[in-house]
Order: sequence, then C-alpha cells, then structure tokens
Amino acid sequence: VQLQASGGGLVQTGGSLRLSCAASGIIFRLLTVGWYRQAPGKQRELVASITGRGTTFYADSVKGRFTVSRDNAENSVLLQMNSLKPEDTSVYFCNTKIGPRDFWGQGTQVTVSS
Repeated sequence: VQLQASGGGLVQTGGSLRLSCAASGIIFRLLTVGWYRQAPGKQRELVASITGRGTTFYADSVKGRFTVSRDNAENSVLLQMNSLKPEDTSVYFCNTKIGPRDFWGQGTQVTVSS
C-alpha cells in the first residue's frame, strides 16, 4: 500500500491549490481518507476527511474554504484549497487506515505568502 501526495507549492494569500492523494495497492473509494497538516513546532492536525460513503469532515479553521472529494477513476482523494491564508502554510499529509494500520503519504509543502 502506498499513498502519494502531490500538488503543494507557493501561493499568495487568497490563492488556491489542489492537493491530490493517489493510492496504489488498495481500493481507495472504500476507505476513510484524511488530510492532515503539520507546521514547524506544531502538532499534526486533521484538516479534512471523507468516508467511504462520502461523509466529509472539516476543521473549523478551513470550513468554507477547503473541499475534500474523491476521484475514483484515478483512485485518489483531492483537497481543493481556496482563499488560502498564511496560517495554512504547512506540510500536508494524507492518511488512511486499514484495520489497526495507518498509512501515510510522504507530505507536500504548502506555503502561503502574505
């Protein structure tokens, strides 16, 4: 099982980015997938998630700005990030669980300049 996160970059305040988490070795659409982020010196936090049934969750800090969705044809989960703020600057990771095991993507850096 491998997760590959991509799509990060440098963007100005108010800009947009779309992150992608592509999976291999598993059927992603059946699983709950979470997007986390971790800024330097801070704990990793859950930003958004989507279940196998399509139920979504968003942290209060990103509600109304971020949208998590699936691309089942590509076996991936997307995170559309709009109206980005400097405080969104972090390394973003995707995660899924299969039984007791956690699987993490390698992280993609998002930097929002003020």
